[in-house]
Amino acid sequence: MASDLQQCHGQEELTRLTARSGFSFDVRPVRSGDEAALGQFFTHVAHEDLRFRFLTALNKVGPEFLEMMVEVDHDRTENFLALDPASGTIIATAMVAADEKRECAEVALSIRADYKKKGISWTLLEHAARWAKARGFKCLKSIESRENHQAIELEREMGFCAEEYPGDSTLILLRAELNP
Repeated sequence: MASDLQQCHGQEELTRLTARSGFSFDVRPVRSGDEAALGQFFTHVAHEDLRFRFLTALNKVGPEFLEMMVEVDHDRTENFLALDPASGTIIATAMVAADEKRECAEVALSIRADYKKKGISWTLLEHAARWAKARGFKCLKSIESRENHQAIELEREMGFCAEEYPGDSTLILLRAELNP
């Protein structure tokens, strides 16, 4: 469950979330200058999880992806960074990007391999969904590899419904209604 403890640190808003496991972590929106820390974060994400996140085989997340994840408008698009409160290290990320009509947003999560099984993904996805709902987006969707059983199960547990992904039988579209 997430707590609503929020602190202001300069311009950034830091929110303390607590997973059902009892693990607490901080979340804040991405900001300019986070490219290096994000690059370092992705070196601790399992190769299979990188493939699931970017839907292609990657050995390293390059500067073009990092720039796209940092240079967001904080309105239609947001990238939430989950931080270990003791070290400030990025432990997970949830990127939300809405379509131009602001009707539906896509979400994509990544988590460090050494922080899995703590409930962080569930809690971070819940946080991202609350943000999207507060923005008035009608739905939240996720495009997953059919091989990513953990993500598909998590999203179904959170109320996402599975649909065929048009034109690619290796993918599945999961969709949650936020503001019907």
